[in-house]
Amino acid sequence: MSTFKKLYNDEIKDSLMKKFNYKSVMEIPKLEKIVINMGVGEASHDSKFMEAAVKDLEALSGQKPVVTKARKSIAGFKIREGQAIGAKVTLRGENMYNFMEKLIKIGLPRVRDFRGVSRTAFDGRGNYTLGIKEQAIFPEIEYDQILKLRGMDVVFVTTAKTNEEALELLSGFGMPFRK
Repeated sequence: MSTFKKLYNDEIKDSLMKKFNYKSVMEIPKLEKIVINMGVGEASHDSKFMEAAVKDLEALSGQKPVVTKARKSIAGFKIREGQAIGAKVTLRGENMYNFMEKLIKIGLPRVRDFRGVSRTAFDGRGNYTLGIKEQAIFPEIEYDQILKLRGMDVVFVTTAKTNEEALELLSGFGMPFRK
């Protein structure tokens, strides 16, 4: 069992129960999944970029990513319908907690001029989205092997009903929010 799952079961559940006065343990918000998405616009011209992005995501998550395709053609972006434009991976269970621990303890502290993550990136339904500017903050990615530095979106999907509950849940895991 990962240390973050243990932390959730042993400490975070109790503190959320006390703070929000839940009547049932089923009301306590929990982390449902983490979705990591990487847009690869250059893949339309050169498939090497897509292969590199898929390889990077696989190294980060330990799972095989899904290649996302364009739903409609957009002439301004030189994109045709059905063309590969990104890659995403959905983490649940043990993999999800392992990635979260890696992100909070290793990845985010390695970001240059890091002052904490924004408190305002909640969607109103208890989900949190975090943008990462470059994939090189993770130790699995070798800097010399990087074809192009690219960012990614990390979405934390929770069962929380409000932003406040989700903030409290993620803070419990040690997410470094700005003061």
